[in-house]
Amino acid sequence: MRAVDILARKRDGLELSPDEMKYLVDGFVSGQIPDYQMSAFLMAACVRGLTTAETFSLTQAMIENSAVIDLSAIEGIKVDKHSTGGVGDKVTLVLGPMLAAVGAKVAKMSGHALGNTGGTLDKLESIPGFSVNMDKEKFIKQVNEIGIAIVGQTDEVCKADKMIYALRDVTATVPCVGLIASSIMSKKIASGADNIVIDVKVGSGAFIKTLDDARKLAKELVTIGQKFGRKVVAVITNMDQPLGTTVGNTLEVEEAIDAMQGFGSADLLEVCYTLGSNIMVKSGLAKNTEEAIKKLEDAVSSGKVIEKFRQLVEAQGGDVNVVEKPRETLPHSRFIEDIEVMSDGFISRINAEEIGMAARYLGAGRHKLGDKIDPGAGIIITHKVGDYVRAGTAIAQTHSNDAHLLAVVRSLVEEAFQLTSVPHESPPLVYDIIE
Repeated sequence: MRAVDILARKRDGLELSPDEMKYLVDGFVSGQIPDYQMSAFLMAACVRGLTTAETFSLTQAMIENSAVIDLSAIEGIKVDKHSTGGVGDKVTLVLGPMLAAVGAKVAKMSGHALGNTGGTLDKLESIPGFSVNMDKEKFIKQVNEIGIAIVGQTDEVCKADKMIYALRDVTATVPCVGLIASSIMSKKIASGADNIVIDVKVGSGAFIKTLDDARKLAKELVTIGQKFGRKVVAVITNMDQPLGTTVGNTLEVEEAIDAMQGFGSADLLEVCYTLGSNIMVKSGLAKNTEEAIKKLEDAVSSGKVIEKFRQLVEAQGGDVNVVEKPRETLPHSRFIEDIEVMSDGFISRINAEEIGMAARYLGAGRHKLGDKIDPGAGIIITHKVGDYVRAGTAIAQTHSNDAHLLAVVRSLVEEAFQLTSVPHESPPLVYDIIE
């Protein structure tokens, strides 16, 4: 078997066999297949597409080149959640404690983000003292004791995916349904998840831009998960405007703390309840979504959810004062500027991608691996799509420790907002549920 022959077959639109996929992945991880040949495969996969069988074979090959985490020592129903990524996506911070509060065991392995805003780990690390590093024994012990742990993945978990994704990032092959599905599911399977809910985001602030592609990805994720014997449900949600009212690490933690007490943005809570209720039904924690939502709402109103978050922070070395006094506990930017509208009108659009880019320029995200994130940097969105605003109204607020950067992003934030003279209905937040 030769790599060049496999590449030719994929170039011509033929379906690769499991052995051919394994040959490519094994060879790349071992160094026998060079970057340029794997890059050629990735581009061919993007242009020609991958069949479900190919995606499964690729996922299997990546898992076989990974350390697989055995979570059998964790008692009870184990659930995991994944998001394909968006702007202002602090759902894990809220949903994790929610699910733990209703009896699920949330053993979450996450990553730092490379992109417009920080990932779940970056947000948690904005809490003074919070550590995302722990060994497997402590990880399992913590989940058994308090029902939740959120940690970073080790280098050996899905090593193949890390290597392949690094190439995808620099070869314009990230937005490919088959490659996205294999990347996500290889991580989820290797991380030991039994019951998985996936938030497939679609719109300007997501990798997936069209609803058709989002549905294709959601169906592929569910199918691949089922082939590995996992229970998977995918929820397709809108990412044309930022989720909630904050973009940036400290700012999102503050909003998440509000949401865990029932004070959060309506759209953030809706996504959390939708994802949470569907995985509860899928995993047997509730008979139907109505019962599940009631359990989640009761957990929020009774204080069980915010208490679960406090336990998580304490268990992982964070300052528990963040729960009662987030403003005083978390790091914040020195410079803040209001962005005002120049005319009256109804907000018809808030381009999530442009808001995300502005937040990254302010310091909330990374331009390249190794960049240091400014935890306090970011943007507060004070008005959402459908709101009526008058000239001079502040529609957003930018935060940074570099005053010069506030001026740099002003026009980008202004351009992200579009106003019309007639009322504009907010778009649906949840498009579809695939299971």
